[in-house]
This record gives sequence, structure tokens and C-alpha cells, in this order.
Amino acid sequence: MVVEVGYARAWDPEAREAWRPMSAGEARERDDAGLPYVVVYRTAARDAPLEVRLVSWRDHFAGVWVYDQQGRRTHDVDMRLLDAPGRLLRRYAVTWDYTAPETAEFDPACPRVIVDLFPDGRGRRTEEPRGTSTTPALSDDERWMVRPAFGEWPLLSARVHGFSEPPVLVAAKVAESAEAAEAVEGVEGFHGARGSAPATCWRPPQPARPGPIGELFRPGVRVTDGYRQQTVVEARRVGTLRVPGGLLAVSGPDNVDEEPAITVPVPPGEYALEEARVRYSYHCPWRDREVTTTQATAVRLLVADTPATTWEMALGVDDDPRLFIEGQIAGFGTDGATGCFADAGAWERLVALYERGLIHGEPDLEGYEDVDDGSLIMQRTWDAASGGELLAFATAGDGTYPVWLGRSEAGDVVAVVVLFEGMPELLPERDEATADV
Repeated sequence: MVVEVGYARAWDPEAREAWRPMSAGEARERDDAGLPYVVVYRTAARDAPLEVRLVSWRDHFAGVWVYDQQGRRTHDVDMRLLDAPGRLLRRYAVTWDYTAPETAEFDPACPRVIVDLFPDGRGRRTEEPRGTSTTPALSDDERWMVRPAFGEWPLLSARVHGFSEPPVLVAAKVAESAEAAEAVEGVEGFHGARGSAPATCWRPPQPARPGPIGELFRPGVRVTDGYRQQTVVEARRVGTLRVPGGLLAVSGPDNVDEEPAITVPVPPGEYALEEARVRYSYHCPWRDREVTTTQATAVRLLVADTPATTWEMALGVDDDPRLFIEGQIAGFGTDGATGCFADAGAWERLVALYERGLIHGEPDLEGYEDVDDGSLIMQRTWDAASGGELLAFATAGDGTYPVWLGRSEAGDVVAVVVLFEGMPELLPERDEATADV
């Protein structure tokens, strides 16, 4: 079997077409530079590609998408380059089993298997849509592969396509075009004045991105959570936190034997804690009328008065950005729908007081108090020896909550925010001249 191998700057999964085809020589240059490119494997016998390999070594990434005769993706393998000079971890894989030729690509009812692997040997195999999870029994060779040199990659999906013999790989011809001639030289990635790829093209996977976090504390801003429109109202000050040790902890206080999930260096001091709030209306079925309510959406520790110009997701000591799949979050976990801000230098003592006061209910405990002021703050503990404090707040439920760091133009941390729901979407500002029309 003869298989043509073509190279391009990007792949459009909606059109199932390569964007900006290029020669093997240009692809080799991008490979050496770590820049993104794709490799497309085709045969003359079918319109859909056999396989598309997606590469971006600067992101430690190589992926493989396998297609069937109908042009549906059947395998999505995410590999990560972790070891020098080059071992690839099969980090994340999804396999779809389409039950009929007419079954739509990615049909939610389609049986699929998701395998999630980590370099320390942990892993999970999930069967959807049933939701059954097990620990995959895989050998080291099944978890890892040696990174082939450029031009020496095999067709990884040969067995999937039923090839009994290794296919013969030949270079595809690169058609000259006006578009190719106008390509912007030296453009990194997909962006350039005239060289930007369509928005539908594949990009290397990235962790969760910050949204309009600062806007949640600006009254009058309109946002949506995907279900209803909301208007930001004045933020509420709910207390202050003393961090004399100069290291802020943001974590779930319910895991008393663990170190805090996130720590952030801050100048020693006392900082205000604010609660972001939104107002919205909805139809209440048991009252059978429209009801307007206000709820909290986030908490913010103000480290400085300087506005945040950029936001980033805080990482824990065990978080490896090279392993993040698309949209993945890092943060603190909680089994008790509770998070906290605390002085990390007094963490063990502050959490011990939290446990003694809340869980064991010790009466008249010095260094612990329940807070009942209508805010999200539920408990406060303080360490008499250091002056450090802990403020525990209610979250929207159990799970993992990302911690967002706002930085000034100079790069200093000026705010630390925890959102209680997903990242909201900013809505256009209301035109007051036509709002009531």
C-alpha cells in the first residue's frame, strides 16, 4: 500500500483540509525550531485522510488523529515529550466506536473509551456514555514511545486500517499557489499580519484560560453564565486576612494532613477580602412570578490597589504544565464545599484549629470562631504566636477550583481570585439610550 505524506502549517478539522501546505524541508525547519506543523497521510483510494499528526515541540506535544472512510475521527491520541532526548508519554487518548455508517462524528451516544495516563504510573480508563472507570493495566511500552527522528515516523494507525504490511510512504507533491507565495516568512505558530490560520484550525492544547475576572468586581458590567444574563453589583468587603509570613495559602481546609494546594508569595501584611456579586431575574415556579436575586460569584484577596492587567492560573508544586490537556484546570480540591485563604507559614496550626472548632466542636476554643454575617465567610482561625489567620469560605460544591492571579503591568501579584462557577462570558455594554425601547 502506497501512502502519501504531506506537510502543512495547520489542519482544519471542520473542512478536513490542510492549511498552507509546505515542503518536507520547510517542515523539518519548523520541527527543529519547535514550531507547530502537521503531517497528513493519505491514499488515492479514499477522500478522508488516514491519519493526521499534529506537532508542536515548544508545547511538548505530538498528537495523532485517525479517520475512517466517512471522514470521522476514530482515534485522538495526545502524546507529551517529557524526557530528553525524547520519550513520548501517551498522555490522553479517546477512541470512538461508531455503530453505523450514518452515525455522526462525536455523537454523544456513541460508545467511546477515554484513557488518561500520567508519568508516575497512575491512570484511568473510562467507558462513555456509561461512565464506568477502571485502572488501565498497561506495560511501560504501552505508556511510552521513543520519539522518532523527523522523516522517520511510521504510520501509527496502520493496524487500525487493517494493513498487513507496513505501507510505503512517499512524499506528496506541494502545489504552488498565490496563497503560498504570499506566506509571511518568519511567522511563529499560526499568527501573522497576512498569515493567520482560520479560527477553526487546530492549535496546540492549552490549560484553562482566564476570562473577564476583573470585570466581576466592576458594577454595571453584564455577564452570562450560559443560562441567564447577570449584572455585576457593588463588591462586598467580607473581612481582612493577616499574612505576616509573606506566603499566602489558597486551599481546601478539609484535608488536614496535606500541605496547602496553592501558595503565592505576597508582601507581609493585612489584606482585604471581597465578595463579587451579580443580580439577575428568573421565573420562580413555586411562586409563579419573576424573582430578582443577588448571589456571590467569586472572592478576591486584594494584595495591592494597582489594577490587574493580566491574569494567570496559579499552579501547585506538583502541577506540570507539560501535562495539561485542552482546558484543564489546576487548583485546590475540596470534599466539603469549602476553600480558604490563609497564612501558609502557620498553615498546620491554623488548619488544626479549624478541625478542632468545626469538626470536633470544642467549646470556647481560643483562635476559632464561626462567622455568621450573611457572607460566604464561614469560619476564621488565628495563630496567636505568629499573628497569621485563616478565612474559610463556601464554594458552590465539591471538586477542584482554580486560583487566578492578577498581576500589575510590572508583573507583581495584586489580586488573588477564586471563582465559584465556570468562567463567565462578558456581554456587550447596554446602550442606555435604547435599553428601554
